[in-house]
Amino acid sequence: MNEIIRNTQASFTNGSLDPQDWSEFRALAHRMLDEAIDGIANVRARPVWQPIPDAVRAAVRTDVPREATDLAEVYREFSEHVAPYATGNIHPGFMGWVHGGGTAVGMVAEMLAAGLNANLGGRDHMPIEVERQIVEWMRGLFGFPQGASGIFVTGTSMANLMAVLVARTSALGALARQHGIGNDGTLLTAYASKAAHGCISRAMDIAGLGTDALRKIDVDADHRIDVAALRAQIAIDREVGFRPFLVTASAGTVDIGAIDDLRALADLCREEGIWFHVDGAFGALAILSPELAPLLEGIELADSIALDFHKWGQVPYDAGFLLVRDGERHRQAFAQPAAYLSREARGLAAGTVWPCDLGPDLSRGFRALKTWFTLKTFGTDRLGAVIARSCALARYLEARVLAEPRLELLAPVNLNIVCFRYRAGDAINREIVADVQESGIAAPSSTILDGKFAIRAAIVNHRTAETDIDALVSAVLEFGARRCGGVIEIEAPPLAAQ
Repeated sequence: MNEIIRNTQASFTNGSLDPQDWSEFRALAHRMLDEAIDGIANVRARPVWQPIPDAVRAAVRTDVPREATDLAEVYREFSEHVAPYATGNIHPGFMGWVHGGGTAVGMVAEMLAAGLNANLGGRDHMPIEVERQIVEWMRGLFGFPQGASGIFVTGTSMANLMAVLVARTSALGALARQHGIGNDGTLLTAYASKAAHGCISRAMDIAGLGTDALRKIDVDADHRIDVAALRAQIAIDREVGFRPFLVTASAGTVDIGAIDDLRALADLCREEGIWFHVDGAFGALAILSPELAPLLEGIELADSIALDFHKWGQVPYDAGFLLVRDGERHRQAFAQPAAYLSREARGLAAGTVWPCDLGPDLSRGFRALKTWFTLKTFGTDRLGAVIARSCALARYLEARVLAEPRLELLAPVNLNIVCFRYRAGDAINREIVADVQESGIAAPSSTILDGKFAIRAAIVNHRTAETDIDALVSAVLEFGARRCGGVIEIEAPPLAAQ
């Protein structure tokens, strides 16, 4: 056996993948960290986003690297070909989608988690206790009872899917996991508003229930689900033999940030015996702000809540989360006995319930650590103030739009999302969005509201200030003037730094 090992190692200078020169590695690693910190500290000195040149795309499209490359050379390629062409959501001028800005604290916490290389699928070790502590914090914040469960996932899309699966198992019984959904499953119907995120429909697909089983209910003038229409649809479905099992409310719709009437929906679901789930991807964390928390009245009555810490919580990607009122129902939807997952009275395999009992993943990263660092370092009061400020900035943008005759507000500003347009046709507004993005000044996104193309500004980044809002408005006006035949004078990016 020793000879086999010696022969195998003969072709390698070192059988381990650890650095041969730790001092050299340490120096390079410190440089990487310093430059990463500089990148965040000096983020305003570069464009929000810039198009990727063909030469850069070509540079990373290489054959499988059979031979070793010096780490310094790999880092050089990253610095030149990857870092300058990222999404840009750490920049204060990024207002395109609901992406958090991350923090330097979260970045170093991610580094520490990578150093531990812990698998949080199960077993008895402190990283899982850190995750359990955050579950307890969230249980308390949302007013859930003892016995509630929670788990970190990639994001709210996954958390919403898992909520559908928990609700499905609750409706059909645990045996449905063994025998399939059968005829009873084909009768299940779920409900969400027409403004709900598309991942709800996808979750119904993946859960085997089909997208047609999701009833998309009309919204009112405030873009909230029409509760009377929902009640009527449930009655119709029951009358023809369907089995309503799930209502998904939105706490911050994707288009404009509307919050459904959670109290009314909770009461309806309780009357009808239906699982009440809240998609609170970004809006649920308004619970951290005393000013905004009243908008979430009724969320404490939900059977489950999905949210993302990597949005308003400013935790680096990814850090989604699912909270379930009844921990036993949660466990019944995912736990599966296996000899290699047996629990012992003592040793590393001690303890229960393991995270793998609460979700589909056995291999799980330490997402909880960067969230724990963020919550502990800044505190929920400060994070809540940051959330409230992003909503105040949205109201500032709303005021700028309303005061400018060349701009038109297209939807009420509920939280931190402002939908507006230049007073011109859809085609011109499409070009304006691309013009602004490619300028590097700001990065709005777009949506369609009431048949009109809208410029959509989602203010999530804790670094964003009034000057960044002003830069966005100026860019929209100037590019709009150019597209409509006027004259434009745009400074070289980043305008937001002025």
